[in-house]
This record gives sequence, structure tokens and C-alpha cells, in this order.
Amino acid sequence: MRLNSFLLLSLLLLTGCRHHDNVVPTLPVENTAYYWRTTWGLDSAETAFLQEHDIHRVFCRYFDVVMTDGQPMPNATIRFELQSPHIELVPTIYITEDCMRPSALQGKDLARKLVTRVVQMNETHDLPPARELQIDCDYTLRSRKTYYDFLSEVRREAQSYGMALSTTIRLHQLSMPAPPADYGVLMVYNTGDPQKFAERNPILDLRDVQPYMRYLADYPLPLAAAYPVYAWQRTIGGVRIEHTVEANEILGAKEMVEKVRDDMANTIIIYCLDKDNINRYDYDTYQKIYRH
Repeated sequence: MRLNSFLLLSLLLLTGCRHHDNVVPTLPVENTAYYWRTTWGLDSAETAFLQEHDIHRVFCRYFDVVMTDGQPMPNATIRFELQSPHIELVPTIYITEDCMRPSALQGKDLARKLVTRVVQMNETHDLPPARELQIDCDYTLRSRKTYYDFLSEVRREAQSYGMALSTTIRLHQLSMPAPPADYGVLMVYNTGDPQKFAERNPILDLRDVQPYMRYLADYPLPLAAAYPVYAWQRTIGGVRIEHTVEANEILGAKEMVEKVRDDMANTIIIYCLDKDNINRYDYDTYQKIYRH
């Protein structure tokens, strides 16, 4: 029986994600996707994809937060041209690491402004109140403390509006203490060095994933898993290079992760929902990615 995601998020809010006897709560069984465009609107192929794979929740990038004139400011805010009444949107905010300096945050009240902006955007566009907010930041050891303090403030603000808080977890961040969030999304992509593209695929290479598996089993936070279905194009020396990931590499990463931690077969996210991406793999491949 599918665990109701609303009940789970409510439980996480009430418990503050306290882990009694080192037992980490599990996430609901569900298929989801990221939406990372600046205009919200699904075409017929994207809508059909959601229906075919039983997707009812989408992590939608609302805006970025970047340093502008010495202070964190919103950037590239999404425009809502069409509504999808049967899809629940999880507002997702990308924040650059340079915003996570104590000098940048001092006196800015960024957490309150960020949560308030999300709430106002939903109200302005007649969207239902969000039940969850996600923050995405490529934090490092240098910025970790500031980011975690910031997340704690965001979590308090989000809870005042009945929202749970999730955050992305990159592979290199698994070696750090867990952030103060209700759960994390492990990004099983962007695993390699783009400068070494001739040796390994920078989007996903199992040789880059394997070393981090030693941190995964005991990571003290509920985790969803996000896998790449996108391509990456760039031009080097006048030659255009496109990186894509073979289906067996994605499925190999999924097998590797779930072998270490089987609860990560529950909530599966693809990055990202786009017509070109969903046409890159066949129906059976997506069924295997989403297999629980």
C-alpha cells in the first residue's frame, strides 16, 4: 500500500525528524521529477509522461538566489503561463554558495524573505499552498555551517506555513554531518570533473559514485534519489561535444545506491522533466528507473 506523502510530511514536521534508536524514517513510495525551466507549462508529451508513470508531484524551480551588488537577491523567477491542477508543485530554490557567507547573510533576514516570496508567488498565481519547500545549494566545508544555520531558519519559517523542508545532497556532501532538514535528495549526477570529459562522463560515471557509498548506509537523514536523464552540450576548441548517459549506467547507479540503502528505492526523482529528455529513453527504461 502506498504511504500517503501528506501524512509522512506531517509526521516529519511534528517530530522534527528526530531519530529514535538510530531509526531513520522512510519516505513514501512515489515517482517524481524536477522541472527546471523559467516558464511553467507542460506540453502534451510531458503531460502524457506524468500520467504514464503515475507522477503527481513535481519539484519546480521557482527562482535562484544569487549575489547581486553585494547581497543575495532572487534571479530568473519562473513565470506561470499554464496551470496543471492535478500536479502538486514543490517550490525549489537554488542558492549559490557565495550567498552562504556570514557577511552576505548578516542582517538580511534571507530565510524569512525567501519563504514569504514562495508563499506570495503561490497566492498570486492561485496555486494551492505548498506542503513542502526544497533548497538546493552546492555547499562545501567552507560554507556548511552558515548554510546549516540558514536552513534552520528556513525550516522554522516554512513550518509556520505548514511546509516541510527538504534539501539536496550531493555525493561529496555525504561525508559531512546531515543538514537540519526533514529529508534530503541525493543527487546521483554531476559526478565528475567537466575538465576530464575525455576520461569519464561528467554527468554520471559509476567509478565516481562508488567511493561515496561508504558514507551512505549510516547517513542519518531520510533520502530520496535523483537520477539524470538530461544531456549536456558545450563547445571546446570549435568542436561541439554532447554528453549523455546510457540507460544501463543510470540503472547501474540505482542498483549501487539501493544495494547500500534499500529505502532509497521509495522516492525516485528524475532530472529533469523536458520533452527532449523524456524522449531520450524508452518507456521500459523509465519503468526500471522508477521501479520500487
